[in-house]
Formats: sequence, structure tokens, C-alpha cells
Amino acid sequence: MSYFCCMNLAYTHLLPADFAPSSRVWIYQCSRPFTLSEVLQVEDMLNNFSQQWHAHGAGVKSFATVFFGQFIILMADETHTEVSGCSTDSSVRMIKEIEKQFEVTLFDRQTLAFVVKDKTQLLPLSQLAYAMQNNFITADTLYFNNTVQTKKELESNWLISLKDSWLARKLALPPVIS
Repeated sequence: MSYFCCMNLAYTHLLPADFAPSSRVWIYQCSRPFTLSEVLQVEDMLNNFSQQWHAHGAGVKSFATVFFGQFIILMADETHTEVSGCSTDSSVRMIKEIEKQFEVTLFDRQTLAFVVKDKTQLLPLSQLAYAMQNNFITADTLYFNNTVQTKKELESNWLISLKDSWLARKLALPPVIS
């Protein structure tokens, strides 16, 4: 009997409780899963960045981690310090440094992530309709909606059924009746 049969999709309890629901969120999806060793290294880089992240000379109350071995989550609670263009640029530089060091892509918005057979599976946007027609994914397949922008959205709309996402319109899925 295997105890590793199911991907644990719980993540909201790992988010900082003391951050405002309006806290800004950036999600960077990796082109491949990080190895455990890489996750530890990436999290060290993220922690170092978070500790020194500043906007207009003030420290940014931030949180950064790797979820599901493949998604970098960066969060800033702007009720304390508003993140400016320069401070956002510094976070992008740090993410590009991770890309370079680990030879991955973190800025590809044309690749979508789904949970298929208890694993994160990547699918090019251009193959979405084909994947639906061939039942690789269905309207009920869980989709990582990396367009969320706040902590509240991250908690409620990041991991959702395809039929509940913006992709439903693209695929002309029937609307969900609540």
C-alpha cells in the first residue's frame, strides 16, 4: 500500500495569517519541477530577498516561497509599505536570477498548469482545445490560475476547476450555474 498516492493540494494554511487580504501577489510558474535541493536553494534566495526588499527606503512586509515544487509565490502587504516600480523591478531581477541559476523559465504566460493524475502537468495554451477534445483535461480538471493578484484571490481562486476559470470562455464551456 502506497502512502504517496495523492497530491496534497492544501496550501492556504501555509500563507501568512497576518497579511491583509488585499496583499499583492505575483506567481511565477516554473517550466519544470524544482528538485528538492533546488527548492531549498530557491527558498534561501527568496528569504534573503524578502528580508532586504525595500520600497522608497522602507522595508516591504513580504512573503516568498515555492509551492508544489513548481510555483514561486511572492506576496507584499501594502498596508505597511506600497510597492513601487523600482521595488517591483528588483523582485523581477531576483526571479530572473533564479531562472539563470537553475536554467528554467519563469515568465512563460503561454503555458498553463493543471492537476492531472495527481501531478502538476504543463500544457501550452495552443494545445488547450486539443487536450479537451481528447479528454486529457475536462471542465472539472483543476487549473492553476496564475492571474490572481491578491492574497484573497490566491486563497480562493488560484486552484480552481477549468470551468470556473477565464479559460472557460476561451473554450466556450457552458457557464457554471451556482
